[in-house]
Parts: sequence; C-alpha cells; structure tokens
Amino acid sequence: MADVQLLGIRHHGPGSARSVLRALQALQPTVVLVELPADCESALKWVADAHLRPPVALLGHVVDQPHRAAFLPFAEFSPEWQAFVWAFEHDVPVRAMDLPLAQSLVESREDQFEFAADGPVDPLAELARAAGDPDPERWWDDVIEHRGDGMPAFDAVASAMRAVRDGSSPGSAREAQREAHMRKVLRAALSEGHERIAVVCGAWHVPALEHPLPPASADRATLAGLPKAKVAVSWVPWTHRRLAVASGYGAGVRSPGWYAHVFRHPGPSGVSRWFVHAARLLRDRGMSASPDHLIAATRAAGALAALRERPRPGLSEVLDAADAVMAGAAGLALIERELVVGDAIGEVPDHAPQVPLARDLAAQQRRARLKPTADPITVELDLRTPTGRARSVLLHRLGALEVPWGQVEEGRGSSGTFRETWSLRWEPELTIRVIERSAHGTTLRAAAAHRLIERADGATALADLIRVLELALLADLAEVVVPVVQQVQQHAALDPDVVQVIDTLGPLARALRYGDVRGTDVPALRQVFDGLVVRVVAGTVMACRSLAPDAAAAMVERLASVQAALALVDHPARRAEWPAVLSLVSERSDVHGLVQGRATRLLHDGGTWNRARVSARLSRALSVGTPPVVGAAFVEGFLAGSGTVLVHDRELLDLIDDWVSALAPDAFVGTAPLLRRTFGAFEPAERRQLGLLLDDQVPTAAAGFGADLDAQRAAAALVTVRHMLGVPQ
Repeated sequence: MADVQLLGIRHHGPGSARSVLRALQALQPTVVLVELPADCESALKWVADAHLRPPVALLGHVVDQPHRAAFLPFAEFSPEWQAFVWAFEHDVPVRAMDLPLAQSLVESREDQFEFAADGPVDPLAELARAAGDPDPERWWDDVIEHRGDGMPAFDAVASAMRAVRDGSSPGSAREAQREAHMRKVLRAALSEGHERIAVVCGAWHVPALEHPLPPASADRATLAGLPKAKVAVSWVPWTHRRLAVASGYGAGVRSPGWYAHVFRHPGPSGVSRWFVHAARLLRDRGMSASPDHLIAATRAAGALAALRERPRPGLSEVLDAADAVMAGAAGLALIERELVVGDAIGEVPDHAPQVPLARDLAAQQRRARLKPTADPITVELDLRTPTGRARSVLLHRLGALEVPWGQVEEGRGSSGTFRETWSLRWEPELTIRVIERSAHGTTLRAAAAHRLIERADGATALADLIRVLELALLADLAEVVVPVVQQVQQHAALDPDVVQVIDTLGPLARALRYGDVRGTDVPALRQVFDGLVVRVVAGTVMACRSLAPDAAAAMVERLASVQAALALVDHPARRAEWPAVLSLVSERSDVHGLVQGRATRLLHDGGTWNRARVSARLSRALSVGTPPVVGAAFVEGFLAGSGTVLVHDRELLDLIDDWVSALAPDAFVGTAPLLRRTFGAFEPAERRQLGLLLDDQVPTAAAGFGADLDAQRAAAALVTVRHMLGVPQ
C-alpha cells in the first residue's frame, strides 16, 4: 500500500514552509499533491522559470466575465510555494487537488479579488482557547511558525485538527465539494501506483483526507452536476503589502515582512539579525541606531519573551524592544511599514501566459522605462523629450481605458503645458481591469481608441464630448480626434445651453495652444473652436441675465475662463467681439452685481476700458441710488480675490473708501459681511499696503536688487526666458 503523508500547513506560514521542506526531504515522495484549484496545474510549470520570483499570484478569471476572478498569492515563505520549488528541483510531479476555479467562480460574488481560506470555524482560535491563550495568531506562531520541526509538527497538527473537527458543526456545501475533489485527486494518485505521496493542504482539511477514505461514489455524487465556466489562468506580480490583512486579503498575514525574515533566519540569531536590519533602516533615514542599541534591544526582546512566558521572542517583543530602546514613535512607524509589512514586489516572465492587451502594455512599459511598483512614486515628465512624451501617452491611454495607474497632480503641471507631474501606484486589481478592457482591442492604442469612441457615442452632454476629445489628444489617438470633432460640431450646433459651450472653450484652447508641444495634428480643432466662440459671443449676454447668487458666482468664473481661452490662442474675438459682450454685461441692470463687477474687471485687465471709464462705472455701482448689497456684490466681482488693482490705482481705492464711509448704519451692517469676505481673500501683503494707503501713509517699497546689475548675465537669463516662453530672440 502507498505511503500517504498529510502535511497540514497554514497558508503563508514560515514555520510550515520549513517543515514542508524537511518533510519532503525525508519522505522523498514520488508525487506531491497541493491544495490548489485543479485548473491552475498547467501554470505550475513556470515555477521552474528563474524569472518567476515571489511574491506572485495566480490569477484566474472567467473569460467572458473578467470581474469574476480570484487571486491565489504565494510568497517565498508560503508552504505551497516551497513544495512547488522542491518538486521541480527533484523532478517530482505536482498535482493540484482543490476544486477547479471553473466551478468555484461560477457562483462567486462579483469582484471576488481574493481566494480566502475556508472553514466553518476558526481552528486556530479553538486550539488557542483550549491552550489558554487569548491570541490565536501568537499561539500558532509559538508552536508552529517559529519552529519548523518537520513531520512531528504535522502529526501534532493532524491530531489537533481531528479534535477541533469532531466538535464542530458540518461545513458548507462548498467546503464539502472542495474536500470531495481533494479525495478524488488523492484516489487518482493512488491508482497510478505512486509509492510515496505527500499531500500539502490546509491543516483544517487533514482529517477529511485521512485513511480510510469515504466511498468514491459519495464524492462523485457531491460533485455531480456542478456548473462550469471557461476560465483563464495567468501569473501576476504580487506584493507584501497586498498579503497584509489590512489590504483585505482574507487568508493574508499581518506581518509578511517579518514572516519573510523568520523564514530566512530561523532560531535565536534571527532576532539579532532583525535588529541589524532595523538599525540600518533607521540610519538610512537619518535616525540614530548604535551597536549598543542593537545589543540592548536584543536583550530586551528576550527578557520580554521570558516575562510573558513565551518560548522565544516574537513580533510583539521585538517591536516593543525597538520602541523602548531604538526607535520611538516615528522610527517605530517606519519599521512597521518597511520591515514588518515590507515593500517586496514579485516578477513574472515576459513570456508567461497573458492576454494580448496585458502583453502589449508590459512591452510599452519596458519601452518607456516605466516599471509598475506597489509603492506610490512621483514622476516628472518633460513632454519636449521623446521619453517624456512616450510616458505621457502611455499613461493617458491607460486613463482613456479607465485603468488608473497614475493621476496628474494638481498644481504641479497640467495636461496643457510641456510638463506633467504624475503620481503612480500599481495595484494588482488593475490587472483585472486590463483583462476586462481587453475586449476593446489587443493593443493599448487600439483598445484606448475603441473605448473613447464608445464613450463619445454614449455622450449626452457637450462637456462629455470635449473630455473625450481632450483625452484623445493627450493619448495621441488621431483616429479618434476626427470623428469626435464632427460629433462636437453637431452637438454644439444643436445645444441650446450656452453655458455648456462656454465650459468647452478652456479644454479646446489648451489643446490648440499646446498641440505643437505634443506633436498633435489639430487643424480641425481650430474650426470647431471658432464656431464655439461665435456661439459664446452670441449667447453670453442672455446667459448672464436674472441669475441667482450661486449661478452668478459660477458665471463669474466662466467669464474669466472665456477670456483666458481667447488669450491663450490669441483669438481675434478677444480684441473686438468679446469686449463688446463684456461691456453689455457690465451695463445691464438685469445682470447680477457680481457678474457686472467681474465683467468690468476683465475689461480693465484687458485694456479695453481705460482708468476713467472703469472709475465712472465703479462710481455708478457705488452711487446713492444703488442698493448697498448690489454695490458690495459689484465690488466683490470687480476685485476678484485680488487687491492689486486697488494698490496701484488710488482713485479706485478712494471711490470704494468714500462709498463705505457714506453708508448708513443699517446699510453698513448689511454689507460688512460681504466686504469682509471680499477683502479677506486678499494676500496679507495687499491688505497691509491698502491699510497704509487708507491711513495716508506711504506704502513700503519692496527691496530692490541694487544698481550694480550685470548686463551680460541678465542678457543670458533673458535668452532662457524667451526660449521657455517661445518668444523669438
């Protein structure tokens, strides 16, 4: 009769992994059966590839429903991984014995991105409670994970699990199906005539696989009629952070970095080695950690273990010792992040099975020298360089596919300039998103173009179409630009809401102005832009009439955005038609005072109205016949969050000062909050200068740079500035 050895392990347990290696070396089995979905067996051949480096995960997904998926992660300290490696090194066949994903994913909930350990009860909690220990994780670490005893450990685990299962309620139907399939694979191995069989499975399942096995007919009946789906399996990189319980992985561990260390450095020397790593980390970050600290921390960890009646120092002891002797709060947080959890990320061979879109994405990532990492990184891109532009196009194409690898940071460059600042972080879930988007095309370019055209066809608002158009330009998808431009023209001609048209001018102006930076061919955009400007000029006055306060505040920003867009592309309308529109808006009595004030300010800043005309309009707004609240709104719109115009124009300042001074007591009480909001938005230096002016004092002048200016050095600086602004020398 064949010798069957059941090795009951804990998933991701370093002591279990060492025990598995010792047991396999002693048993020298002729076949190794592992708790793993049976349809993942074909992917195990890649374990022998030197470029498959843990942590990695097997990703299984339903082909026509990629959102139904499961990750099965493995770390260096995972017992299953060590069983795979041992088997391939010793040329021993490996069999996957768990219920296939083709059956388990059929009825799984959507977005099941984890493949958690099953069990009707928590066996660790039951055993720890029986041993009088309130912490099941720590109890298991003490008796199993810090030891790695080999077969004696597995014999003890099997005995303990029999006791737990005898007193527990029956498991779920899915649990019964899984164990029935495991027994089915075990019977097949026995029928093949293998002399020595090693079974590596979760400790909970050991009693269900022990001799004598139940009748095969009973297991066949349990598995009969199970629905199936077509499933694809591939390897994907994983991270220690994703193995942590905090990340949401059901069968994860709280401290993958610590477990990796315990696996590599078992025994008492492992604690002192860990403190060496902690000291190196602290010194690299500018903190102090001397040899005396290492010695004291090692001794403190041992003393704490003895006081707590633990057989050896564990994670809680080394952290408490580090906190007391070496690190403090800031250093301890760093140690927990970098050493307890860790930042390791695995690697997968380029030639391993992948969907075509994922393979093309990986090739483009290598071409752009932009490697996906689990940790957030910031990347500065200069779009004038080939590398910077290639990276920008790659990231924007992923954005078009709604695969959010990166986000453009606000305030540190934008999509409209020659520089972009991206914050990047690759999460394993994005792999699922790439697979989902593979239905749009086999290459990143084709898939992004198809997705954008699909979004354009489904757009109901002009702003949505403009967003698609902007994405197409940023992603360098010329095949999308032409059809979307045509849709924009048709939509703009029929859209009665001029506000939506106004909102489109800014993105289009940026695309026109900086198209040459990205090498984008945008001649068709100018025609669209000109047509939209005509709509805006014709409809703005009517759109500004009879607005509520909130709508008026929004219109104020829209007027400024139109002026900025026209200036950005140096459109002819900014010198004739648009100032005429602003003049009408400023003078109409049915326009909110906030909008009137902003229109007047834009006419002032654009140089259309001279100081005398601006002063006359402000005088009328602040006259006795104008309600104080309306005058305050005009002032708020005119000043627009900046007091610079008042600092440099004493006449305007005196007008406002005289108006405030002449307000009746009741009117002053009503307008003071509005004025406080207006002037409170000024910079402190502006408020200080205005106070000195109103007090009839001479404002303090900023310190200059002296009279000894070096003309040659100044000329050299001007050359650089002209180059940056695109101004001819």
